[in-house]
Amino acid sequence: MPTKPKLKVIQGGLQSETFWGYVHIVAAPQHAQPFSIDAIAAEEDTFLVLSAEKTVRMPSEHIIRTMTKIIETLPVTPGSVVVKSGCPVRLLAIVHDLNRETSWREDWISRALDLIFRETATRNLHSVALPLLGAVFGTFDIQRFVNLLKDTLKRIPPGGLKRLWLIVPQGASRGIIQMFKSES
Repeated sequence: MPTKPKLKVIQGGLQSETFWGYVHIVAAPQHAQPFSIDAIAAEEDTFLVLSAEKTVRMPSEHIIRTMTKIIETLPVTPGSVVVKSGCPVRLLAIVHDLNRETSWREDWISRALDLIFRETATRNLHSVALPLLGAVFGTFDIQRFVNLLKDTLKRIPPGGLKRLWLIVPQGASRGIIQMFKSES
């Protein structure tokens, strides 16, 4: 007579989910996209260096013209969002100024969150991927980020955003979703 196996398969692990109001929130690592997205946000700095191409290419124009463009480039205002068209739309959240000792500030992160969701409403986007702003290239506290995100989500009008993928470090999904479930 066969015996029952003593091991049991545990479902999930990579992602965890909850609802915050009418928004379905899924926390999952970068390599485990839980659904198709209309827009993806990225953590960025005032000179857009963090999202720059990693490959070095030969310039297509004369070096003097390239250097002139570099010298004349003005920084983007911290707390703003730069929109790059495409599919998905890229929303570059300017939350770092690499010329400062602490490159991020909480008010920049808060303002960028507001602008990201304002942009998604304007463009009628229903699903967004969002990293933990300030914690990808900085040391912003994740619990504080979740609190800012909860406050922001309370202010967005119903009917637009339906799904939010929080891009989190491997193994952090459950803990981050628990932060949404706990009152703070």
